[in-house]
Amino acid sequence: MNSTTSALTALFNRIPRRHSADNVKDINSLLTEYEDILISIEAENAFYEKNIPPFFDDLETARATIKKSTDNKASKKSKDNYFDEASGALKDSMQALIDLYADGNATA
Repeated sequence: MNSTTSALTALFNRIPRRHSADNVKDINSLLTEYEDILISIEAENAFYEKNIPPFFDDLETARATIKKSTDNKASKKSKDNYFDEASGALKDSMQALIDLYADGNATA
Protein backbone atom coordinates (compact mmCIF):
# COMPACT_ATOMS: atom_id res chain seq x y z
CA MET A 1 0.00 0.00 0.00
CA ASN A 2 1.52 3.31 -1.06
CA SER A 3 1.13 6.67 0.70
CA THR A 4 -1.78 7.78 -1.51
CA THR A 5 -3.73 4.59 -0.83
CA SER A 6 -2.97 4.98 2.88
CA ALA A 7 -4.20 8.59 2.83
CA LEU A 8 -7.40 7.55 1.02
CA THR A 9 -8.04 4.77 3.51
CA ALA A 10 -7.48 7.17 6.42
CA LEU A 11 -9.93 9.67 4.90
CA PHE A 12 -12.46 6.90 4.26
CA ASN A 13 -12.28 5.86 7.91
CA ARG A 14 -12.83 9.44 9.12
CA ILE A 15 -16.11 10.08 7.24
CA PRO A 16 -18.76 11.00 9.83
CA ARG A 17 -22.22 9.41 9.61
CA ARG A 18 -24.33 11.64 11.88
CA HIS A 19 -25.37 15.22 11.16
CA SER A 20 -24.03 17.84 13.56
CA ALA A 21 -22.37 21.22 13.13
CA ASP A 22 -18.96 19.71 13.94
CA ASN A 23 -19.48 16.83 11.51
CA VAL A 24 -20.43 19.26 8.74
CA LYS A 25 -17.11 21.05 9.32
CA ASP A 26 -15.29 17.71 9.38
CA ILE A 27 -16.84 16.41 6.18
CA ASN A 28 -16.17 19.68 4.36
CA SER A 29 -12.53 19.40 5.43
CA LEU A 30 -12.47 15.78 4.23
CA LEU A 31 -13.91 16.84 0.88
CA THR A 32 -11.07 19.34 0.45
CA GLU A 33 -8.48 16.69 1.32
CA TYR A 34 -10.17 14.24 -1.05
CA GLU A 35 -10.07 16.81 -3.85
CA ASP A 36 -6.33 17.33 -3.26
CA ILE A 37 -5.75 13.57 -3.51
CA LEU A 38 -7.82 13.37 -6.69
CA ILE A 39 -5.74 16.14 -8.25
CA SER A 40 -2.49 14.38 -7.35
CA ILE A 41 -3.70 11.01 -8.68
CA GLU A 42 -4.97 12.61 -11.89
CA ALA A 43 -1.49 14.03 -12.51
CA GLU A 44 0.27 10.66 -12.16
CA ASN A 45 -0.29 9.31 -15.67
CA ALA A 46 -2.65 9.28 -18.66
CA PHE A 47 -4.68 6.33 -17.32
CA TYR A 48 -5.61 8.19 -14.14
CA GLU A 49 -6.06 11.46 -16.00
CA LYS A 50 -8.71 9.74 -18.11
CA ASN A 51 -10.42 7.85 -15.25
CA ILE A 52 -10.48 10.39 -12.39
CA PRO A 53 -13.00 13.03 -13.68
CA PRO A 54 -16.11 11.10 -12.53
CA PHE A 55 -14.78 11.28 -8.97
CA PHE A 56 -14.75 15.09 -9.19
CA ASP A 57 -18.44 14.88 -10.13
CA ASP A 58 -19.06 12.77 -7.01
CA LEU A 59 -17.22 15.38 -4.98
CA GLU A 60 -19.43 18.21 -6.25
CA THR A 61 -22.58 16.17 -5.65
CA ALA A 62 -21.48 15.49 -2.06
CA ARG A 63 -20.74 19.19 -1.51
CA ALA A 64 -24.18 20.17 -2.80
CA THR A 65 -25.90 17.60 -0.60
CA ILE A 66 -23.92 18.69 2.46
CA LYS A 67 -24.96 22.26 1.75
CA LYS A 68 -28.61 21.13 1.73
CA SER A 69 -28.04 19.58 5.16
CA THR A 70 -27.20 23.01 6.56
CA ASP A 71 -30.32 24.76 5.24
CA ASN A 72 -32.03 26.53 8.14
CA LYS A 73 -35.44 25.89 6.59
CA ALA A 74 -34.94 22.11 6.47
CA SER A 75 -36.27 19.93 9.26
CA LYS A 76 -33.89 18.01 11.51
CA LYS A 77 -34.94 14.78 9.79
CA SER A 78 -34.25 16.27 6.34
CA LYS A 79 -30.86 17.54 7.47
CA ASP A 80 -30.01 14.09 8.84
CA ASN A 81 -31.15 12.43 5.61
CA TYR A 82 -29.14 14.82 3.42
CA PHE A 83 -26.04 14.34 5.54
CA ASP A 84 -26.43 10.56 5.54
CA GLU A 85 -26.90 10.58 1.76
CA ALA A 86 -23.78 12.70 1.26
CA SER A 87 -21.59 10.70 3.62
CA GLY A 88 -22.74 7.42 2.07
CA ALA A 89 -22.09 8.70 -1.45
CA LEU A 90 -18.66 9.93 -0.37
CA LYS A 91 -17.83 6.53 1.11
CA ASP A 92 -18.93 4.83 -2.11
CA SER A 93 -16.84 7.22 -4.21
CA MET A 94 -13.75 6.78 -2.06
CA GLN A 95 -14.10 2.99 -2.08
CA ALA A 96 -14.39 3.03 -5.88
CA LEU A 97 -11.28 5.22 -6.08
CA ILE A 98 -9.36 2.93 -3.73
CA ASP A 99 -10.34 -0.01 -5.96
CA LEU A 100 -9.38 1.84 -9.17
CA TYR A 101 -6.13 3.24 -7.80
CA ALA A 102 -5.04 0.07 -5.96
CA ASP A 103 -1.25 0.34 -5.79
CA GLY A 104 -0.99 3.31 -8.15
CA ASN A 105 0.63 1.39 -10.96
CA ALA A 106 -2.24 1.21 -13.47
CA THR A 107 -1.32 2.42 -16.94
CA ALA A 108 -3.82 0.91 -19.35
